[in-house]
Amino acid sequence: MRRNIPSLQALSCFDAAARHDSYTRAAEELAMTQGAVSRQIAALERFLGLALFRRTRHGVALTPAGSAYARQVRQQLDTLERHTLDAMANQGQGGAVHLATVPTFASRWLMPRLPALRAAHPELVLHIDIRTRPFLFAETPFDAAVAAGTPEELMRWPGTRRAALLPEEMIVVGAPSWLPARRKALTAAEVAALPLLQASTRPEAWRDWFDAHGHAAEAAVAGPRYELFSMLAAAAVQGQGVALLPRLLVQDELTAGQLVELCQSAASAPRTVALITPEGRADSPALASFRAWLMAEAQAS
Repeated sequence: MRRNIPSLQALSCFDAAARHDSYTRAAEELAMTQGAVSRQIAALERFLGLALFRRTRHGVALTPAGSAYARQVRQQLDTLERHTLDAMANQGQGGAVHLATVPTFASRWLMPRLPALRAAHPELVLHIDIRTRPFLFAETPFDAAVAAGTPEELMRWPGTRRAALLPEEMIVVGAPSWLPARRKALTAAEVAALPLLQASTRPEAWRDWFDAHGHAAEAAVAGPRYELFSMLAAAAVQGQGVALLPRLLVQDELTAGQLVELCQSAASAPRTVALITPEGRADSPALASFRAWLMAEAQAS
């Protein structure tokens, strides 16, 4: 039975024009003439029986119907592209897993273990992208995500199920020069007097830490902010200040003596690194294999 869908070329032209609000820029992107793009979109409008664009002084703009259709088309084209790339990567031998994860966990914990994944599951292809905040799985190509947080923070991922992987112990670290001679640890008040390096994704982390120690630090949210934990660790190694970081992500620096733990930590709330997957969606064979391997690696850590 013939499918009641327009041509892929017409949809590609429409998607490009919708993203750029311009037939000309769409044509440049697709290596076509502006007239060819215009004809493809006109054919698409005739097929649908509705106007997708309206003319403006600066080019074209989506109509309300066009805007709604553009979101759906873009999602489906992204899905088609992903499946095509999967087929090319797998060469028909196995499945693929699209994983979203926080960057420092990926580089410090996951990447060194990927040779073991390859040895255990040579048929599996793992694609890794970086996400630092919750997202809706329905709006992305991801099969799973690795994120960290308190139980309340992990609940911010709507429509998901969560499997704990590792505890995340937050510790105060800094260059050895911040620790006075013959001192094994600083007090919370002494830490508060030092330059505090801030994590952009956890703006309340220091305030929560000081609250857990019963210390009111006026400058708890002051200091330079960094998007990634790896950047925080690098700044701390260089002596730019002290950082509040997960122990598992700075173990190499601690072992090498580049960083030292400055204060006995009191956790404000239990934090967990968790594998997050969409609720109500059955695991593919590839995801089931990856989940089992990841859980085993976490238990062995």
